[in-house]
Amino acid sequence: MNNPYVIGVDFGSDSVRAILVDATNGQELASRVSYYPRWKKGLYCNPGTNQFRQHPLDYLETIEEVIKGCLSDVEAQTANLVVGISVDTTGSTPVAVNREGKPLAMTPEFAENPNAMFVLWKDHTSIKEASEINQHATKYKTDYLKYVGGVYSSEWFWAKMLHILRVDEKVQRAAYTWVEHCDWIPFELTGGKDVTQLKRGVCAAGHKGLWAEEFNGYPPNEFFTALDPLLKDQVQRLGTQTYTSDQVVGNLSSEWAEKLGLSTNVVVGVGAFDCHMGAVGGEIEPYYLSKIVGTSTCDILVTPEKLDFTLKGICGQVNGSVIPNMVGLEAGQSAFGDAYAWFKNILMWPLQHIYELEESMLQGIESTLLLKLSEKANEIVPDVKHPLAVDWLNGRRTPFANQNLKASILDLNLASDTISLFRAIVESTCFGARKIAECFVEQGVPVKGIIAMGGIPKKSPFIMQMMADILNMPIKVHKSDQTCALGAAMFAAVAANVYSNVGEAMAKMGHGFEQTYYPNSEVVGIYQKRYERYIAAGDVLENNLYDVQ
Repeated sequence: MNNPYVIGVDFGSDSVRAILVDATNGQELASRVSYYPRWKKGLYCNPGTNQFRQHPLDYLETIEEVIKGCLSDVEAQTANLVVGISVDTTGSTPVAVNREGKPLAMTPEFAENPNAMFVLWKDHTSIKEASEINQHATKYKTDYLKYVGGVYSSEWFWAKMLHILRVDEKVQRAAYTWVEHCDWIPFELTGGKDVTQLKRGVCAAGHKGLWAEEFNGYPPNEFFTALDPLLKDQVQRLGTQTYTSDQVVGNLSSEWAEKLGLSTNVVVGVGAFDCHMGAVGGEIEPYYLSKIVGTSTCDILVTPEKLDFTLKGICGQVNGSVIPNMVGLEAGQSAFGDAYAWFKNILMWPLQHIYELEESMLQGIESTLLLKLSEKANEIVPDVKHPLAVDWLNGRRTPFANQNLKASILDLNLASDTISLFRAIVESTCFGARKIAECFVEQGVPVKGIIAMGGIPKKSPFIMQMMADILNMPIKVHKSDQTCALGAAMFAAVAANVYSNVGEAMAKMGHGFEQTYYPNSEVVGIYQKRYERYIAAGDVLENNLYDVQ
């Protein structure tokens, strides 16, 4: 008997990954990664103004490449056994589309206009708009921000939409509505031609779009129109219905089936954000904090019962956003691996721009620098008097999103060296992780342990041990190198009726855990004292925030 196969696709910040999986046991038959060609060249981005845009063609070209690549690595008849495809993406990463659901950047007039492209999650050009939304919400008896932690972020849907509508009149006139990346890809794969028929996932709508069951949809049109007349009627074009990721969008269109070498019998599931599907791929359990650790972190926790209260300071509390019939709670850090990359770039700059070193030598240094720094930093016994850092290099996501915040390094003297600074930066990201865990616990949601996924947990024992010491709880590292894509594959298997629910898919397709880091009792007390100083330093920074706009 031939086993059914599914494809999970994970759209990250820099690249897309696809895995071809045996749906009966989770065995990975093939995997491919493709980097977005325009993004790789730095097109349409301006880091100095926090503008990060991605062209839709980057997504379409690379998804075709990775899926066809996976199929080319297996026997030809395997393609006939593929029954489902599901995707996850970064978020909130919305785009302006026309009535047909086509991103404006895919039309000749807007082909090179960054405002007509996907606004990547880490684009912070809408800080002003997010602040206005937060102020505006206080005018209403109904708390429309209660299910997103009480604070709306510049990384999210409505702030980004409003900013683009304000700064680009041509986009404003041409856009019929706005669509999240995770909702647009399934729409595209199924041949969608009418955006009013697009199925919006509860994950994106609930965590970033202010959709809530209590409101029977989104806040009313009057709420948005009073914020800015440019938003008039925009909410009505989103509809009120949302879908969990075990549901089907439709079948693969004939156009895409031909492109990919698959059958139109292949079903395409409802999309979701990477961290939510990644939590499922990482075999999340109730009350375990699932951390996808990469350039930033996304932290997911699920509760098996509905909560009779809303948590403040987090990034969403949405029924069914992770696992249907469970409450999905999201938090995260705006910079984690990005903080280490920043420090590496600081050290590399003289070598790259002053000294005439061979390219091969530069590449060798850059590829091993963080590893070497970690080895040296691991030799240092922590001390209360060591340099201290606050990790807000890209603002703060949780608790209480504030992208205006800036990082700092304190307690420097003439003895401070490269290793002590690197160690302080790593420590600060782990302190940020602890602050998130405490945000849940202090509001009545227990955290029983940590499940870690992504490149950093698998590659850096130094960082993960420090995190375990600082959180003072064990951290399980998942085996899979592609937990987000694996989670997407699990949802594809449910959408294709291989399994009746997500729990069954996780039990049959999960890869398990490869390692557990336990706290070192000898240093827990020292980190506690340093954490208290970290909190105090953060309070000073936040309370003395100066306007740099």
